[in-house]
Amino acid sequence: MRKFAVALAVLASLTSSAFAEEGPLMVRLRGVYVQTANKSDAVGALQKNDIMVDSKLIPEVDFSYFFLPNLSAELILTAPQKHEVRAKGNVSLGSVTELPPCLTAQWHFLPGAEVNPYVGVGANMTLITGQDLGGLYLNKTSFGFVGQLGADLKLGGNLYANIDVKYVTMGFDVKAKADNSKVTTVTLDPWLVGMGLGYRF
Repeated sequence: MRKFAVALAVLASLTSSAFAEEGPLMVRLRGVYVQTANKSDAVGALQKNDIMVDSKLIPEVDFSYFFLPNLSAELILTAPQKHEVRAKGNVSLGSVTELPPCLTAQWHFLPGAEVNPYVGVGANMTLITGQDLGGLYLNKTSFGFVGQLGADLKLGGNLYANIDVKYVTMGFDVKAKADNSKVTTVTLDPWLVGMGLGYRF
């Protein structure tokens, strides 16, 4: 019991000393390239994987709260993003607009170091906020897994550079407006590769 009490005291001391220098909240701004997997079932004249949702560069803001020097939760946000949907041969099928917030739990390996790598796991909820696909439509919500790997590089004071890679599972049923029948399934499963700046409050 005594050893356990000593360990708790040491942990509390380390936590308070780390947070005395920097607060528990970090805000990051990133530019993120979204690379979609573009997997789809064959349907009509379209072969397997012929439907593509364009990859693009998007802005991202995230808020990380540190419960302990090593442990944080991160909320990842962006503005609604419009993507063009095409068939093989660059044939336009229309567009969709989506909002993909993510929440991850992160483990930081070297708190206080000049370079502090981290890993994260969590969940994604993608909301379709607008779509123009002619006689077709997507189901409006996709729930998926998020895996994350990144690092914060201390620049000085409370300012950090950040690199971050996420993998998100994401898929939608494509249905016909006429009778709500399922036409195909599109799996996006994007990689999100980002770089940016963070500030620890």
